Amino acid sequence: MFKQGDIVIQIEDSFIIHPLAQKILEKYKADGYKICMTDFQFTPRYFALLEFIDFIKIDVKLVSNVTSIDNILKLSKAFHKKCIVTGIDSKELYDKAKAVPFDYFEGSYIAEAMTTKAGKMEYLQSNFFQLVVAVTKDMPEMDEIEAIISRDASLTYALLKMVNSAYFALRHRTSSIKQALVILGLSQLKQWVYLLSFEQNETSRNSEEVLKKSFLRANFCSELYPHIEGMPITQADAYLLGMFSTLDVLVDAPIEEVMAEIPVADEVRAAIVSQEGICGTLYQLVLSYEKADWKSIVVYANELGMETDILAQIYFDCVEKVNEIWENFANSDLQTKIEEEIPHQNLSNVK
Repeated sequence: MFKQGDIVIQIEDSFIIHPLAQKILEKYKADGYKICMTDFQFTPRYFALLEFIDFIKIDVKLVSNVTSIDNILKLSKAFHKKCIVTGIDSKELYDKAKAVPFDYFEGSYIAEAMTTKAGKMEYLQSNFFQLVVAVTKDMPEMDEIEAIISRDASLTYALLKMVNSAYFALRHRTSSIKQALVILGLSQLKQWVYLLSFEQNETSRNSEEVLKKSFLRANFCSELYPHIEGMPITQADAYLLGMFSTLDVLVDAPIEEVMAEIPVADEVRAAIVSQEGICGTLYQLVLSYEKADWKSIVVYANELGMETDILAQIYFDCVEKVNEIWENFANSDLQTKIEEEIPHQNLSNVK
């Protein structure tokens, strides 16, 4: 799923006081994992583990404590550790943290600032977005979906490449959009339609990561849904809750404005815009899990009546699923000629 060198294990005070902490870290370090320590304290038990640590994470709220921050930075430099300032969720916090020589910055503002954004109207009027809206209706119409895809060469190519891939193991290749939709089915189309955006435009690495995050959130919300009682939305709505959660980043517009354009359940809209209600709690749980904010995870899981011990397996199953789909369909080369994939077919005549 991931290479060990790409995984950073974050440890907190509750782990550091464990009697076997040093042996556990020694093992993971030897296996090639990177280790990040949060809330560093100048105490013997923290110093005893420094040799295994790669990163020291500091909450941006502590930046105003100049003496403490300065001491941590000096220590990290002396021991060749990297410092990460976290919680950068606004420009004001970013400007505040930028004045300090941290190595890395982490937070929602940073993710948004790194993203290549599309104009709101351009995005909302695109064939891809119209396809998203079409497949997420309560009663999706295949004729409408077929019409949207058939007028966009990139969408057509992406769909046909998808259903003709080894993933579906068809006996005979198809060049029919209608047949491809039947093979794919609405359920899988809803899951993979977001990936089709890569077939339309040259997408930067940063935008790709945001889209991948939204796809992972969508799957995570959907898989958590059956474990929550009293949800006022459907499982398909839970999927959309995760999928649309990054739209403001992608279109460079306020989330309230973007969500007003999308035909989704009111509960989904309220959850994304202001984290209201039980759907908002689900959304907060997913965001907290992304950040490895274990205290908040426990709080939100309890509010939803969920056992926290099921979260890890569900999350990793979703990661594996997303990675598998991504590898199969997200990296196809648009420069490859359609004729090479679908011999003797004129794209304009494909129906």
